[in-house]
Formats: sequence, structure tokens, C-alpha cells
Amino acid sequence: MVLKTFNVSQDVYARFSQFCKGHGMSMSKQVEIFMASQVEDDPVARKEYINKLNQIRKMKSIKVDDFSARFNL
Repeated sequence: MVLKTFNVSQDVYARFSQFCKGHGMSMSKQVEIFMASQVEDDPVARKEYINKLNQIRKMKSIKVDDFSARFNL
């Protein structure tokens, strides 16, 4: 493990810290996961994911005013 220093605004740091604490997550692990996702070497998976998102975006959607009533929840 390597210790690195980054400059982050105090507001962003404080909000992310509270978010991680509230969800029981390690801040450093979340940053590591984000960084790894940015340099991922699997462009095929990314292309497939983007294609799937584009297909979903083209699908016809329905307007739902009351989700729980519509789906009997």
C-alpha cells in the first residue's frame, strides 16, 4: 500500500467523509475503486455497457405518477 496526498476542497472532503461514514465504507477504498475504474483495461466491456445503455435510452418509456399504486406496492 502506498500513501499519497491529494488536494481536495474541504467541502467535498467533508461531505464524502460523512457519506462514507453513513454507509460504513472506507473513504480510501472508495477512492481506490474509482481510480481503478478510470484506468480499466477492458474496453470491450465498456463498449458493451455503453451499447446497452444506448438501447435502454431508445426504449419507449411510460409516465408514472404514483409508483406504488401503479405497481401495487
